[in-house]
Amino acid sequence: MGVVIPLEESKNKLASIKPLVDLTKADMERVNQLILSKAGSDVQMIPEVANHLISSGGKRLRPMLTLAAASLFDYRGENHIKLATSVEFMHTATLLHDDVVDESDLRRGKSTARMIWGNQASVLVGDFLLGQAFRMMVDVGSLDALDVLSSAACVIAEGEVLQLSVAKNMETTEDDYLSVIRAKTAALFAAAAEVGPIVADAGRSGRNALKSYGMNLGLAFQLVDDALDYGGKAADLGKNVGDDFREGKITLPVILAYRRGTEDERAFWRDAIEAGNSTDANLEKALGLITKYGTLGDTIGRAVHYGTIARDALAPLPDTVWKSALMEVIDFCIERVN
Repeated sequence: MGVVIPLEESKNKLASIKPLVDLTKADMERVNQLILSKAGSDVQMIPEVANHLISSGGKRLRPMLTLAAASLFDYRGENHIKLATSVEFMHTATLLHDDVVDESDLRRGKSTARMIWGNQASVLVGDFLLGQAFRMMVDVGSLDALDVLSSAACVIAEGEVLQLSVAKNMETTEDDYLSVIRAKTAALFAAAAEVGPIVADAGRSGRNALKSYGMNLGLAFQLVDDALDYGGKAADLGKNVGDDFREGKITLPVILAYRRGTEDERAFWRDAIEAGNSTDANLEKALGLITKYGTLGDTIGRAVHYGTIARDALAPLPDTVWKSALMEVIDFCIERVN
């Protein structure tokens, strides 16, 4: 079944991440070199597992946010490279851990590390990358940056546990769901953006602006991801369409369809999600109910809302190419549904 996700407004030209990529290209080359260096180890399996995921084609949006946020405030030093690398290692570690918790087979279109090396190696290499991330933060010598990123690491872990507590529970509310994605996804976006002005000595107003931008961009990003699981294509997602359904994940399209449905329809969701009866036939029925109640469009509408907050957070800052690129990232994250 094909699902069409409408946007609130159509634009002649789709937004692109290319301006941010182009602006950060030179610094990202240095980040990539540091990533390869710091992922190295005399223990052969560590670089094998790490490089499997690191080289799998992710956009590296989070470290680019750190680089751009520092450059937005005219930073001219070297420490943003280490912080951006720390951010990417934190992200990679959470992906390794997530795939174990979620029992995922695919990540960005490739077999997950746990499918090749096993769960134990995935968890332990994730721990190694977190350790390397914190070593680089210490090298930077900024207690504020260390505080922001270490706090984010704690929040992300809390988000993982919170997600476990609401998994396969159809009584999960939209507020519960937002608490999960705020911790699991948006917290690292916020930290990645906030450490840029910290290292650039931009002051409290700069920090607050970029933290708000990152937090709300992260919320929009995850809302779109969760909509795409029911309305995207496997080639675009890098995972199988309906994986969230098969894993019993409670995401906003499902929450809204459940709450808007008839009693018989709610019984179907309880059977499919809570009892784990996630057959292909039930996925088709789930897609039909999601379409019936327009929950993908409403999920994207929430993403647009948070995108607007992110845009407003940057609005008072001087107009520069960096600000323009960060603004376009908001539209890019939302327009992925096209």
